Amino acid sequence: MLLFSIFGYPVAHSISPRLHNSVINALKLDGCYIRTPIMHAETLMQTFRTLQLEGANVTVPHKESAFAQCDEVRGIAQKIGAVNTLVREGNRIIGYNTDAEGFYEAIQSFGYIRNALILGAGGTAKAIATILKEYAIDVTILNRSASRLAFFETQGFTCKTWETFEEGKYDLIINTTSAGLKDEEYPCDTALLKNIFQNAKYAFDVIYNKPTPFLKLAQAYHLTCKDGKEMLLYQGVLAFNLFFSNHYDLKTIESLMRPVFDL
Repeated sequence: MLLFSIFGYPVAHSISPRLHNSVINALKLDGCYIRTPIMHAETLMQTFRTLQLEGANVTVPHKESAFAQCDEVRGIAQKIGAVNTLVREGNRIIGYNTDAEGFYEAIQSFGYIRNALILGAGGTAKAIATILKEYAIDVTILNRSASRLAFFETQGFTCKTWETFEEGKYDLIINTTSAGLKDEEYPCDTALLKNIFQNAKYAFDVIYNKPTPFLKLAQAYHLTCKDGKEMLLYQGVLAFNLFFSNHYDLKTIESLMRPVFDL
């Protein structure tokens, strides 16, 4: 039996097993997708090999550590510096990033986007910033501290901390932090967020299936909003196809995964 998993901490809330198992079952494949909580990033590849996995997805907080530990990194993940998909090729573990294209597909229903403000500076922020830059969208990164902004600065992004940020007009505001996942926190100072929303058009939170304070506030300012549900869907579709050497039609995979969100 082919075995796949989601790696991260925590992972109990993840619906990735339901997404992937829905396709595995529908296509009558001999496989299973499980959850594997990993607290310590240095055990990622050891766990992958011990479980004899064919593939895995990596979620917070290990995407950047996974990038550093892969035998090879391919595609846009090389620019991002973060990996969310692992695939076994013989004895080697290959890293990919499907978050980037998954995010971009998810915002296609929004209108024209000239620029974007990303809150947070982790692996997901790297993926989103990189794909937006690929499509010529101007990106600013806003993070609590300057220590995690080095990557973005080297890539030519405008980088600000809460103390150095000067308010401007941004079409799209994206929360990539965990604020609101297990609490009622905002990703930055509330007054600052209100001022940002006043001049924005769209808001996106990578957290899914939960009305976060960030999205509630955005809706109060009449922004067009999305949570991370479709990003999760599209990155999952791309990851599943990588697990199976791009053998399946993407639309078929999507049609089998999408009903999971309606359960």
